[in-house]
Amino acid sequence: MSDMRTEAHPGTYGDEARPRVGFFTDTTVCIGCKACEVACKEWNAVPGDGLDLTGESYDNTSALGANSWRHVAFVEQDRPLRVPAEELGVDRGDGDGFRWLMSSDVCKHCTHAACLDVCPTGAIIRTEYGTVVVQEDVCNGCGYCVPACPYGVLDRREEDGRVFKCTLCYDRLQGGLEPACAKACPTESIQFGPLDELRRRADERLAKVVDEGYLGARLYGRDPDDGVGGAGAMFLLLDEPEVYGLPPDPVVTTRDLGRMWLVASIAAGLLLTGIRAAVGGRR
Repeated sequence: MSDMRTEAHPGTYGDEARPRVGFFTDTTVCIGCKACEVACKEWNAVPGDGLDLTGESYDNTSALGANSWRHVAFVEQDRPLRVPAEELGVDRGDGDGFRWLMSSDVCKHCTHAACLDVCPTGAIIRTEYGTVVVQEDVCNGCGYCVPACPYGVLDRREEDGRVFKCTLCYDRLQGGLEPACAKACPTESIQFGPLDELRRRADERLAKVVDEGYLGARLYGRDPDDGVGGAGAMFLLLDEPEVYGLPPDPVVTTRDLGRMWLVASIAAGLLLTGIRAAVGGRR
């Protein structure tokens, strides 16, 4: 991948103050068609995966991985989708109490990316669009980034040990196109654009679904001051994040790295001073 810029701040990227881009996924309109999974695999030539039955409803991939850059979760719940119509004094034909929760998960392209912090080869970089990308021709398969990710997104392929994940279709962005998953989504559940615009859109959508009586509606990854400095992929959920397989309060795993090295350095210095004093005293 050429012409990638690795230094930028969360607001703008590139020589022309390019706005940071990302995803907003509105799970209230996701129909679980998996068009995003198929489009992602086709465009990025991602190997086949998810061909085994998991027993988790219609979910055949279970989680994101090196060969599943998009994962559609299917959650069945024995509860109504919205507040009962009679409580709101409206007639809308809500039906029974059963509801589906579906959501297309993806790499969050964190503002403070632990995977980027721990990569020893420079294989993981931040592009001019504010996205976090693994350069497959530079990755040596060390795997340091895998446990560093607070979302459990990164994974290694068994064939050669290298790490692969969503690139937010970097090549398409360079050509002025939106990512393949967003392009293929028939309900516009997956929306792509500048993060500032997506945050405004997410706030408006949340207010609308709350007003319409949807139960459990909340935004995930929306707060720019959260544990990862704000995600590049945010979600409108209808239940707790854990229900969708998302960590409730993700924190960048390298947050305390600088302080740890400082404490270790001080401790080493005190130890060395003590050894010198002991040796000098014997003499």
